[in-house]
Amino acid sequence: MKTLITVLAVAATIALPAAAQDRLSVMLDWFVNPDHGPIILAQELGYFEQAGLEVEIVTPSDPNDPPRMAAAGRVDLAISYQPQLHLSRHNDLPLRRVGTLISTPLTCLVVLADGPVQSMSDLQGAKVGFAVAGVQEVMLDAMLAHHGMAPEDVEQINIGWSISPALMSGQVDAVIGAFRNFELNQLLIEGTEGRCFYPEAEGVPAYDELIYVANPERMNTDAIARFLHATERAANFIVNNPDTAWDIFAATASELQTELNTRAWADTWPRFATRPAALDAGRYVRFEAFLAEREAIPGGLSVAGLALDITAVAAE
Repeated sequence: MKTLITVLAVAATIALPAAAQDRLSVMLDWFVNPDHGPIILAQELGYFEQAGLEVEIVTPSDPNDPPRMAAAGRVDLAISYQPQLHLSRHNDLPLRRVGTLISTPLTCLVVLADGPVQSMSDLQGAKVGFAVAGVQEVMLDAMLAHHGMAPEDVEQINIGWSISPALMSGQVDAVIGAFRNFELNQLLIEGTEGRCFYPEAEGVPAYDELIYVANPERMNTDAIARFLHATERAANFIVNNPDTAWDIFAATASELQTELNTRAWADTWPRFATRPAALDAGRYVRFEAFLAEREAIPGGLSVAGLALDITAVAAE
């Protein structure tokens, strides 16, 4: 397999002459984990180098930092979340979505499979934990409304990032904001089975979970377009070779070689955007309207005020 990868890399180098080397800094949303597969694989397989890029991958000390760092020009790209982008733009951060990393929602409302909540209607009078105030609460309220309930019909508790322990200890009956590719696996590892209620099936519009954002006034459009092409190649390599891709990914750091990450990889790789530059404008229109309807934002931002088709911009 290593020989095959080498042959493919050489062939790609011949087919795609490398452009002049450009430096590009990318801040992740948190520490490296399976969500970042295409970025790490593009680095390891030499796709960035073949695209004429020297990519620096940066992890934040605070998960709230990436959008602010990109807006300030401290990094060229940052990983964020589509729901967060809408809030950031209404807080006057000069950001645009320039690409997609994971094109399906990952957030869900998690309950214990054998717990008291067997249907959404069972949430009446229940305790629901959330990790981050803001969008998670808006989603929960919309999911409750989808079943004829109001926010005051549940007791909302800020549990921070203690998601699995809060559920298993009975501190809460459900948690909004858990990631379906991580928390469900964490529960299983601890000997407890969980179950998800999916926001996109319960009154919340589908959205892109993880996106790349940049400051449109500072960005190197051509370099970002090449970055997205390299991660597209990596995403397709992963889809075609998920086990080999995992071996390459996990070999980059010993802390990645855990049962949780192994399980999470299997649940994550099918969700990678294989066309990261492609823009689904309707998603941004619908989610802007959804947040405005829930009075989380004033609304009114156009697609162009939220997201860019970087390929089209680079071709201008």
